[in-house]
Amino acid sequence: MNLTTKYLGLTLKHPFMPGASPLVDNAIRVRAMEDAGASAIVLHSLFEEQISREQYATQYHMELYSDAFAEVNSYFPEPADFKLGPDEYLEHIRKAKDAVSIPIIASLNGTTTGGWTKYAGLIEQAGADALELNIYYLPTSMDEMGDTVEARLVDALTTVRAATKLPIAVKLSPFYSALPALARRLESAGANGLVMFNRFYQPDIDIENLEVIPRVELSSSQELLLRLRWLSILSPKTQMSLACSGGVHSGTDAVKAVMCGAHAVQVVSELLRLGPNRLTSIISEFKEWLEAHEYTSLAEMQGSMNLSRCPDPTAFERANYMRTLQSWRNELDPA
Repeated sequence: MNLTTKYLGLTLKHPFMPGASPLVDNAIRVRAMEDAGASAIVLHSLFEEQISREQYATQYHMELYSDAFAEVNSYFPEPADFKLGPDEYLEHIRKAKDAVSIPIIASLNGTTTGGWTKYAGLIEQAGADALELNIYYLPTSMDEMGDTVEARLVDALTTVRAATKLPIAVKLSPFYSALPALARRLESAGANGLVMFNRFYQPDIDIENLEVIPRVELSSSQELLLRLRWLSILSPKTQMSLACSGGVHSGTDAVKAVMCGAHAVQVVSELLRLGPNRLTSIISEFKEWLEAHEYTSLAEMQGSMNLSRCPDPTAFERANYMRTLQSWRNELDPA
C-alpha cells in the first residue's frame, strides 16, 4: 500500500503527524512521535509575545532610564507561562533535527507585523524544514472591518515570506467571511499551504470570584465536519497543500479528511488522551480501510469527495442546509 503524500513540497511516507502542541516540547517526545510512526513533526508555537518581551527586555537594559519599559513589560505574559523562550526554541529545533530523520515543521504564532517576524529567518537557520504561521487574532472593536482583519493576516504572511525561503503553511480560523477569496490572497502572497483550522478556546466565568477561567477542551470527531466542508470546497480551487487539524480521532476520520482533499492530517487531542502510540493505531486503521476497499494508494482516493468530484457537490453548499432542516421535520412527522 502506497500512502505517500506531498505536503508543502515535502514528500511524506503518509499524511499523519502530531499538530502543534506540548506533545513534542523536548527531544525525547519528538523521538517518541517518530517511533509511533509520525511522517513529520509540527512543533509547538513560538509566540509573538515571547519574542516581544525579549526584545523589550534587551532594549530596557540598554536604556539609561531603567523604568522606561516597566509599564509595557507588564502587559506581556510571564516567562514561566511558556515552555521555551525564543533562543531555547531555536535550540529545540536543532535538537529535534538531530533526534529524528523526518521533517521538522516549526510554528510561529502572532497577531501583527513586527520584529517577531524576523524569527522566520532564524528558524530556517536552525534547520526547520517548513514553517506553520498561526495568526491567532480575535477582533473586538466595532470599528474594525473584516477586510482590515484579512489585510493584517496577508501583511504578516508577506513579511514572514520575505524573511525566509522555507515553505509556509498558514493556519486559519474558520471565521473569515469569504474563505476562498482569502485563500487566493494568501496563495498570491506566498503561502504554500493552509491548515484548517485553529481552535478558538473559550474561557469560562467564575461567577463567585468574578474571574475569567482559561479552559482547554479537547476536540471530538464532531469537529471534523467543519474541516471536511472547507477541505472539499478549497481542494479543487487551489494549488496549495491542505492540512486537516482538529477532529481526527480515528483512521476513518482521516479517510474522510483525505477524501475531501487533505494532503496532511494533524492529530493532537487523541494523542493527548491516549499517548503517542495511538498514532500507530490510527495509521493502521487508515491503511486497513484502504486495503478493505481495494485502494492501492492514497492518491487514488485523495480529493475524491471534493467539490469538483463529489457525486453530489451541492451537499457541501446551500442545498445541504435545506435538506438537513427538512430531515428533522421528517423525523418529527414520519407519516
